[in-house]
Amino acid sequence: MLILDQLKQTADFTATETRIADYLLQHLDTAKAMYLKDLATATYTSHSAIIRLAQKLGYRGFRDFQQTLTTAAVAQARTVTEVDANFPFAAEDDPQAIAKKMADLTVTTVQRSFDQLDTATLTAMAQTLDQAERIFIFSQGDSQLRARSFQNKLIKINKFAIIAEEYADDAWNAASLTSRDCALFISYAGTTKVHQQFATYFHDQQIPSLVITGNANAPLIPLSSQHLISLQSENGFAKIGTFASQTAFEYLLDTLFSVMYAQHFQQHLSNLQQKQQLIQDGPLTTK
Repeated sequence: MLILDQLKQTADFTATETRIADYLLQHLDTAKAMYLKDLATATYTSHSAIIRLAQKLGYRGFRDFQQTLTTAAVAQARTVTEVDANFPFAAEDDPQAIAKKMADLTVTTVQRSFDQLDTATLTAMAQTLDQAERIFIFSQGDSQLRARSFQNKLIKINKFAIIAEEYADDAWNAASLTSRDCALFISYAGTTKVHQQFATYFHDQQIPSLVITGNANAPLIPLSSQHLISLQSENGFAKIGTFASQTAFEYLLDTLFSVMYAQHFQQHLSNLQQKQQLIQDGPLTTK
């Protein structure tokens, strides 16, 4: 998880730690270069309290913590304007302002997703999908639209995925999986009860299952073989639309497909050329 996101997740912080985190987020430009004693004075805390917070977040000490904070501050200064993921535009905004804010939201969402991306896990997930005889995708609502886009791309590399919850056949599809198949869960919250039920069954039956989510504490994660997380500042319900979460999912799925393609690039390129010939100038042309 990115350091700025860690500082916002105050549920497990003491009152003192919350005060330090709030100060750092509100005074990022100056706090990133503060001496430990000056930061303690500014936050009405102690040296040891700041060091404990740094260690709680996974850093060896204050210097290690401050270096990461400085890097995050520089990156934030260079990025496009931050936009509220839940209400990215206002009633008084004209079309040009709305277009700019939506562009900024898209850019920042993809950048946040990239910054959180674990490439080792990405590679492992691509290999799992590539080796699976069948791919069953479990997703609902807006996320199922992203699943359909991914399903469409997989056709280009002779992988035919099944949208498991289409036509309310989710339980039948779940019962059909074997250890030679793979289940892919796409869920921003990762808390859907039926998904947990299926994931538990797959885990018990040693059926590979992958999770793409926006919740680092999703119950699906410990039940999965591999998982990718893209944490965005998007609320569950109080929002205009699922702009950030679905942009993040689209980016992760596009990247996952690209890695799968690259693993057998020449083979897929040759297959593409053969099929293009059949469709454009051969017996399958529909012109």
